[in-house]
Amino acid sequence: MDPSPFRCGTIALIGRPNVGKSTLQNALLGQKISITSRKPQTTRRSLRGVLTTATAQFVFVDTPGFQTKHRGGLNRAMNRSVRSALGTVDVIAVVMEAGRFGAEDRVVLKLVPPGITLFLVVNKIDVVESARLPAFLQKIAGETRFDEIVPVSARRRKGLDELLRSLERYLPEQPAVYSADDITDTNERLLAAEFIREKLFRYLGEELPYSADVEIEKFEEVRGVRRIHASIVVEKDGHKAIVIGAGGAKLKEIAMAARLDMEKLFGGKVYLETWVRVRGGWTDDEAALRRMGYG
Repeated sequence: MDPSPFRCGTIALIGRPNVGKSTLQNALLGQKISITSRKPQTTRRSLRGVLTTATAQFVFVDTPGFQTKHRGGLNRAMNRSVRSALGTVDVIAVVMEAGRFGAEDRVVLKLVPPGITLFLVVNKIDVVESARLPAFLQKIAGETRFDEIVPVSARRRKGLDELLRSLERYLPEQPAVYSADDITDTNERLLAAEFIREKLFRYLGEELPYSADVEIEKFEEVRGVRRIHASIVVEKDGHKAIVIGAGGAKLKEIAMAARLDMEKLFGGKVYLETWVRVRGGWTDDEAALRRMGYG
């Protein structure tokens, strides 16, 4: 009997902010590459993650939460990132939060091009009463034509094997695009910036304005040691003081936590220096946005 043909394809994870797309991608990969926090729209750039099994290679594209409430330059750039990802994938997986469906979710559904394989991934089933779930799934199923509906809990790792089995059936029969040990095609420079930005949101929470970001000014590897110089960019002097903290303690804490994550992912020692710079109005300045990597 001939073995099943190998399959390889790309799956876009899309949804409104804070439905758990990045947590889902990390859980599927079994390794952290996408940053997460409780703050909405932690993800600002599309990021690919690769999972290779004996029978298939899954290329997941974690996209920013599609923004409908705020219209600034940064949000427009993130929405463009979502739209651009949809034209180059084999499957679109719309991620929704169990028990919650509203106008923002409907806007996301309208982004889906006709004719493409469409999955509904209902996340966070662990925080909804199990008796309420069937009625919720039935309600969402009436919104549009889904090829598959899969309930999961990314945080509890429930339903992930079923999701992978279902996705694999819809991937094209073709050889792997990436090496079996690849987990992302994102360069280390960008990953370093993302890890620092995650720690900003994790350690400062609501204190820190949404506009904070990270720019890598220098990244070099010498004899196995990565030397990274990073600027944390904020819009006001008051924001700078929040990031630095009393005696620089908060900035040191953020940098140390980010460095440990980098060393784990990169597999080597990291020397990290961080500064805080004030750049007023950068989130609405198209030239500044391009410099920060939001093309």
